[in-house]
Amino acid sequence: MSEKELKKTSAYVWFDAEFTSLELETARLLQVAVIITDTELNRLHPESDDLNLCIKLDEGERVSAWVEEHLSGLVAQCRSTDAVSLEEADRHIAALLDKYAGTPFESIGDRPVLAGNSVHNDWFLMRRFLPMFGSRLHYRLLDVSTIKIQWQDWAGQGAFDKERVELLNTCFPGGGIDAANAHDALFDIKASIAELAFYRDGLFKR
Repeated sequence: MSEKELKKTSAYVWFDAEFTSLELETARLLQVAVIITDTELNRLHPESDDLNLCIKLDEGERVSAWVEEHLSGLVAQCRSTDAVSLEEADRHIAALLDKYAGTPFESIGDRPVLAGNSVHNDWFLMRRFLPMFGSRLHYRLLDVSTIKIQWQDWAGQGAFDKERVELLNTCFPGGGIDAANAHDALFDIKASIAELAFYRDGLFKR
């Protein structure tokens, strides 16, 4: 086997975003979160450097009725002075990758892989709004949803329950998850990492 065939992924860049609408063609980003791990799902940076950013909503900019109802707290944060612009968010994420994943790499094969649940949706908006971030990533995606389908269809097992905090902390390297918080980007990343660890242990190590 050649050296090229043996080469491992340099890092996984776990990314999740909340959007102004489920209509991706017209949606904008509301919140982005990033954690970088190695291929064993261990953080490559301190927890204090996890990124969790609210994106500034311009005055009069609307969100969908579903988002207004279910993510009202996040929407309020995005209208506050603590929110950052898309350009600022892009710079923060790029700086995190440069510091902990060694980016940018000239060769696309050396770049870290974007990871998450149904991460193609996040990738779609990332490509539109976060160009510095996108330029530092591999063309491949690691989608935990793919492993979930195999877990249910091939192994015949029930899906990982990310509402169970005890299970999350058992599977998430280092634990430390206080509560389930669906539709929060940083929580969703941690849940995705825990979920992949759960499936990998069941599918590949038993």
